Amino acid sequence: MASTAASTDRIATLDLIRGVAVMGIFSVNVVAFAMIEGAYFNPGAYGGHTGADLWLWALNLVLVDGKMRSLFSMLFGASMLLVIDRAEAAGQNAAAVHLRRMLVLMGFGLIHFYFIWFGDILFSYGAVGVIAFAFRNCGARALGWIGTALIAANSLLFLLFTLHLREMDLAAHAVGATADQIRDWNGIGRFLYPLPADVAHDLGVYRGSFLARATEMLGARALEPFTSLPFIGAETLGLMLVGMAAFRSGFFTGAWSDAAYRKVVWWMVPLGALVFTGLAWAGIASRFYVPVFFGGFMVLGLVRMGMALGYAALIILAGRAMGPLAQRIAAAGRCAFSNYLGTSLIAAFTFYGWGLGWYGHVSRLEAWLLAPLVWLLMLAWSKPWLEHYHYGPLEWLWRSLSRGRLQPMRKRVGPAAAAIGG
Repeated sequence: MASTAASTDRIATLDLIRGVAVMGIFSVNVVAFAMIEGAYFNPGAYGGHTGADLWLWALNLVLVDGKMRSLFSMLFGASMLLVIDRAEAAGQNAAAVHLRRMLVLMGFGLIHFYFIWFGDILFSYGAVGVIAFAFRNCGARALGWIGTALIAANSLLFLLFTLHLREMDLAAHAVGATADQIRDWNGIGRFLYPLPADVAHDLGVYRGSFLARATEMLGARALEPFTSLPFIGAETLGLMLVGMAAFRSGFFTGAWSDAAYRKVVWWMVPLGALVFTGLAWAGIASRFYVPVFFGGFMVLGLVRMGMALGYAALIILAGRAMGPLAQRIAAAGRCAFSNYLGTSLIAAFTFYGWGLGWYGHVSRLEAWLLAPLVWLLMLAWSKPWLEHYHYGPLEWLWRSLSRGRLQPMRKRVGPAAAAIGG
């Protein structure tokens, strides 16, 4: 039989939801690997905005974009609370255990950002996770309300920022606009409407060598992981707290009744899809006008959260009848850290100049076709790996670094089990 030296009781629903989330995240991230950053929100900036390319953008926006990241953030909060609870139950210093895990995660995030991909979430998870520890003893109801309030407050701030963007646009295009007003608006607009010089610079960096990109990230963009925290920190913390509430209440562990889960699905998923369909229409109708589309996306944090919870309920219900497929997806979820960083390495190699060099040479749809292949790879390797090892490779490294010693990795098979296995 397998040794229990490094094993822990798994909560199958958490692994299953996490597996779907990490696969879904890559569906939108792949575009950000393949072409200039502005194209992520604005198909008109690069990569095609008609026909199949536009449909793919709209479907991802309505069904995936932001929802899977929200779900992943909530699951991070739930798993974080699980680790804290288990540390306390084992008589360990839970604060020390948690802080070491978050610091190591921040280190992984910085490596990911500077040397692989600008869209890293690990650093912010580690930094915000340090703060989330203060809420560990709150009840499910309090966690849910505080988390929801933080997301709502963040949405309000972005609404005010969106209104300010509109004022900047009107001022810049008014008769007698000053040079400063025009410069300020152009500085904002270039994010979604990059100038030819911006596109040329971006293509040069990402089609160049590994060293060229690293130099860019360690130079002009060195502070981004830190300066972005005030903009994403409140929503990230809110999502983590909601995830902790979902764990405490039994929602994430599958303890609710099927009727309760179905109610969450029927309220949250169609309503959220309807709202984001409206946003997609507004984006297309306004030609992806910054205050309308980007601003609208940023203020819909509560809708994203609700839709993510609806997806979680749907996955729990579906997982009860999936059979072997559920086991494959859950294994991908157990190896989510390895799969998340692994997909970044695959996409970076596929598109960047130090790899196959397809960056900026493919359409949105062509870039997205990598996603199903990566999903199949996740499902193919994760389960067989976990049949022989306690953790995914990067999960093992994270655990070992956090604990300051190498953790047991390979599962030991006793004589009886070995005989049965032949």
